[in-house]
Amino acid sequence: MIVCSCNAIRERQIREAARAGIDDVEEAYAFLGCQPNCGQCLTFAQQLIDEEACVPA
Repeated sequence: MIVCSCNAIRERQIREAARAGIDDVEEAYAFLGCQPNCGQCLTFAQQLIDEEACVPA
């Protein structure tokens, strides 16, 4: 699923960033080599990061 249309970021990529220790959406975008543009995706991307924080390693 596409999370960010502006940067073509997929859900899998956000979750991978979260598993790498990223806990902030803007840090996740930087980890992926981009930055938020329109901002429509930020809430959903942060939800995905928060979900991964709750998953046991």
